[in-house]
Order: sequence, then structure tokens, then C-alpha cells
Amino acid sequence: MFSVKELVESSTMKSVPSNYICHKTPEDFMLNYETENIPTIDFLQLTSSNPNERSNAIQQLGDACRDWGFFMLINHDVPETLREKMVRVGQSFFDLSKEEKMEFAGEKILDPIRYGTSFNLMVDTALFWRDYLKCLVHPHLNAPSKPPGLRETFEEYSRKGKKVVEELLKGISLSLGLEENYIHKRMNVELGSQVLVINCYPPCPNPELVMGLPAHTDHGLLTLLQQNHLGGLQIQHNGKWIPINPLPKSFLINTGDHMEILTNGKYKSVIHRAVVNTKGTRISIGTAHGPNLDTIVGPAPELVGDDNPALYRAITYRDYILLQQNNELDKKTCLERIRI
Repeated sequence: MFSVKELVESSTMKSVPSNYICHKTPEDFMLNYETENIPTIDFLQLTSSNPNERSNAIQQLGDACRDWGFFMLINHDVPETLREKMVRVGQSFFDLSKEEKMEFAGEKILDPIRYGTSFNLMVDTALFWRDYLKCLVHPHLNAPSKPPGLRETFEEYSRKGKKVVEELLKGISLSLGLEENYIHKRMNVELGSQVLVINCYPPCPNPELVMGLPAHTDHGLLTLLQQNHLGGLQIQHNGKWIPINPLPKSFLINTGDHMEILTNGKYKSVIHRAVVNTKGTRISIGTAHGPNLDTIVGPAPELVGDDNPALYRAITYRDYILLQQNNELDKKTCLERIRI
């Protein structure tokens, strides 16, 4: 396995190898820079003891999930020192020697620790300009034994991130007219899976020819994302791509396919992609929070009726992940496979 980082650091690379060149359409280049409408949710207001303040924040959260499937979260409880430390230990992992990193190259999709490149080398038509480390950090912490301090940092970061997501899920439950702990109980969030992914997108001589990750949606309920100083996330809204410039100290949150399934399409998972640049290495850290792997996920009975029939068939979270990861990454095709 050749990593993109190795490729970029080798003295032989003068241009992008042909197996990394992605087919792009004119729509892929249609960008919308009007970013002032991107929803922002204030975590302090969402968890406020003031009923009016909390009620307003819950309304805004529901609107963001319905209209965008994406929002920026400010004033959360995760210290900036910890977030910066995560970026540093992530970069340190990719700076290990090839031999050291290959100790953690899992063979199966659901291996608890997996270092790799692109998306899935068995199905990718073109390779993506990305190396990654994936770890299942909940219900049990799995993390590489090197570099020093990585495991402890992962543990603290995933624990604090989980608390943030649990509060968001309470707000989302209430925004749907359901009991506060509805999603928590129905999705078995206490024993739910938390997949932490650190993406490494090295600089590219011709970024317009490649993709870091193509247009896709995430599995799970919510994904918490942060990045280093270099941007690259773009979300699709009303048919156009919006480049995301995060507010300082914010998390980027997107709704996943299992939120769309559970809400029977009321809250949509957002299509997004990662583009690369010529300037430097972008590091992003995404944590997908989902049900327990063996939980069967289908539309909530409370959100289904004669005038609102079930749109998706029920499927275990494990089987859905395997379905997504064993096929080419392409917009919402995985969700379409289980549409009734």
C-alpha cells in the first residue's frame, strides 16, 4: 500500500499520477460563497436552564437539521487545548515511519483500528488524495499504541465529544416532538458506536484533478468534525457547493444517514466532500456517532402514519456500514439501496 503522504514526499513525483485523476462534471465546479446563512447553534443556549433560551435553541437546531443537515456549534464544552492536541497527535501518527503505521493497517472494514489510504482500494475507480486512521473508540476504546500520548488524547477527546452529541440528540428529539431521551433510548446510544477518523490530505500539485473524498453522506446519527488551519470541506445545499470556513473554536456538525432513516426523511443527511490544496497538509478529525452495531434502525413509529408511510427498510447499523464501505462512495447511493 502506497500512502499519498509517501507519494508527495518522494522526489520522483512531478505531477498527479493518472490513477488519482477523478472524472469531474461542470456541476462539481459550481461554488456558492454566500456562507452567511449557514446555521450556528450555541451549545450554551441549548443546555441553558432558561426555558425560553433553550426552546429557541431547540427550534434553531430542528430548522438546521431539516433545511441544511449541517451546522456550526459554538460554546461547546471541549477545551481548545484538547482540540489542538488532537490535531498534533493525528499529524504525529502520519509522521511515523511506513513500517510503524503498517502495524495498524487493518484488513477488514470493521477492524477496530485501521490505517489506510483513499476510501476502499478494492472498489475505488480513482484513488483519493487521502490517508486515514480509523478507530472504534466506543463502546470500547481502540487506538494505536504509538505515538506516545495518542491513546490518552483519543480517550479524553472521544469522551468529551460524546457528551456534546448526547446533548444535541436530546435537543433533536425535542425538536421532533418526541421525549428528550427518545433517540438515546431507541438507538441504544449508551452502548452506541463512535468511530473516530483522522484524515490526512497532503498538498497536491494539481488539486483540480483529484478529490480528497468525493461527494458522499456519512453513516450514523451525527458527525462531529474539526480541522487544522486549512479548509477543504464543502457541503451541497440547493444543488451548489458551499466551501465551509469554520468559526474559531467551533465544531462542524452534520446529520448522518441514520438520522434521515430514524426521522423518516424529515431530517436529511447532508452530501459533502473534501477538496485539497497546493499549500499544505490538511488534517481533519471526524467522529461519527451512531447506534450500537447490532441495533436495527428503521423509521421511528411515532414519525410514520397513513399519510406519512415508512420511506426506508430497517437494517442493522453493522450491515449498513458494510453496505456503504463495500461500494464506491457516491452521494446518497447507499441510502437509496434501502429506500422502500
